[in-house]
Amino acid sequence: MYSGITQGLYPVSSITHTPGLIHYSVDLCDDLSRDLKVGASINVDGVCQSVCGIDANRVMFDAMAETLRVTTLSELKISQRVSIERSLKVGDEHGGHDIYGHVSGVATLIHRTATKDNLELEFQCPPSWMCYLIPKGFIALNGSSLTLCECHKDGRFTVHLIPQTLGLTNFGALAINDQVNVELDAKAQLIVNTVRDTLSEMKVLN
Repeated sequence: MYSGITQGLYPVSSITHTPGLIHYSVDLCDDLSRDLKVGASINVDGVCQSVCGIDANRVMFDAMAETLRVTTLSELKISQRVSIERSLKVGDEHGGHDIYGHVSGVATLIHRTATKDNLELEFQCPPSWMCYLIPKGFIALNGSSLTLCECHKDGRFTVHLIPQTLGLTNFGALAINDQVNVELDAKAQLIVNTVRDTLSEMKVLN
């Protein structure tokens, strides 16, 4: 599990494409690669990835067909910098919200408003997701835990980013029509789906 507090941006150093799979590596810093073992989980741009190999600070991953279908990892490029968070350990401070790295799909940037001290981004996602999104609720974009500001039934939502977040992520460099990986709040999904299923069963019984 992750907190959604990104630990920085690190470059993709190699990519190998095979049918339904890409094998890629990311060069981490000493702190993030310390005590890392094969099989450990790392959040890469919001996607939970298992470590397949380690060579000093170079860490290798495999992204399979389903992951490539629903995330932006299919578009990885050499030297691209990706957001990284290592999984939480018992006793770690949890400053974000529960994130699992299970991406629901992508959202597309449709508008951006920059000021001196923050950046407002507006995204478009499938309207069917909006039952899980509420103002002041949580959403994970590229693995970063963010607070929702405005939510619209047509699938538009906005987030505001402070300099601290912008300094550790790629959000400041996003251009219109760029896509980000979205993980919906699992607790919100559980509550909404349970209530919806219960009401449907009640209607059938009546």
